[in-house]
Amino acid sequence: MAAAGADLTEPHVLARAKRRLFPEDGAEAYAVVDTQFARERWVDQRTVDEAVREALAPFNHVRVGSGYPDLVGVRPLDDDLLAVDRLGGEPPLIAVEAKGYAGGGVDTERGIVQARDRLGEANVAFLAAPAAAITQTDRSLARECNVGVLAVDADGDVRPLERPRVVGNRTADAATSIRFQASAQGVAGKSFGLNHPKNYLAYPLAVTHDRDTETVLAERVVGATDAARAGAAFLNLVSVEPDRTTLTALGKEVVRFALAECGSVDAALDTFEDWKRSRKRFCEVAPKWGQLARRVVYDYPATELLVTELQSLHDDGERRPTLREFVEYLHELRPTFTVELFVRGDEGVRSRALTDDGDLRGEALADGDAYHSPTVFQLKAMLFHAGIVTERGSEPHRLDPCEDRWALRHDVGATR
Repeated sequence: MAAAGADLTEPHVLARAKRRLFPEDGAEAYAVVDTQFARERWVDQRTVDEAVREALAPFNHVRVGSGYPDLVGVRPLDDDLLAVDRLGGEPPLIAVEAKGYAGGGVDTERGIVQARDRLGEANVAFLAAPAAAITQTDRSLARECNVGVLAVDADGDVRPLERPRVVGNRTADAATSIRFQASAQGVAGKSFGLNHPKNYLAYPLAVTHDRDTETVLAERVVGATDAARAGAAFLNLVSVEPDRTTLTALGKEVVRFALAECGSVDAALDTFEDWKRSRKRFCEVAPKWGQLARRVVYDYPATELLVTELQSLHDDGERRPTLREFVEYLHELRPTFTVELFVRGDEGVRSRALTDDGDLRGEALADGDAYHSPTVFQLKAMLFHAGIVTERGSEPHRLDPCEDRWALRHDVGATR
């Protein structure tokens, strides 16, 4: 990502700002860069290094406030980036506008105005620009507009010249999608790992058991204990912290159900041994546990969206849309969420699947490898076992998006 002086184009500036704002430090965070930055050549026809595009990925076209910021993300910010310490509450929604050299001057004033306009929905907004292009007038304007200023040096250093205050704002659907990805339940860069809900229902029981959690789970339910723990966290059954794992309210309800149904946690785990390697639909093999699985899976934020829109398609007479048809339909209604949920986040896939304006390229959706496995394989399989959809999921390398069907097992007729 080397660049010097006038070589600090917008992609270079934004890549460095992203690295400063979103370091890989393990914090719950997620950021996307606008789809215009996925192109191989920038506006002045200079080639954008592949390393820069990889640093900027994933790409999506997210509306925040009055337009589409160059970067939008969620994470706790370091104290030196904010005007005042912000204690407690959710991590802020961050919008960044980048300006760089493109055969002439750097329009920093326009970047500040654009960043200010994002504060209709974002909590924090920044301008990122080459350090040499930022004037005292720019800094005064930024302070008036409550916009942070990140100065990008030729050697790669990024310094906050102006620090913004965090503001509270409503969150639109698009921004909610980014918050979802930054949460413990977001699918970005992660995977459910296992495709049967019993493995996740068992985890709160193993946490409650008087023996070691991982040992009990491996002996009685599934050997892939790390995947079971991650999936249980995705489904909001447990909260995983560095030094311990605790039950959530929903996880405690799973334990209560097990006690009511089986008398003890140990007896409940005995029943799980009977279901090992079963490929039958869980809600038919174990109807009561299947109903519990249905409640847990439906509580997952993405499930209600999928079920609601499948019902809408059913109401319109399309009862068995293919995966490609379903994604194209969803994208018309909830573009940001659809991309985040279904399209793999790596630079190559989103570059092929999205135009500069964030529209879907239909031909890319015909390739199973374009899809996010936690959604089209693991989540769909769990929806199948919970009795919500008619077919189980497929791994992306075996997936034919023009044949894979998404249909509700029980659709509700139109009400009068």
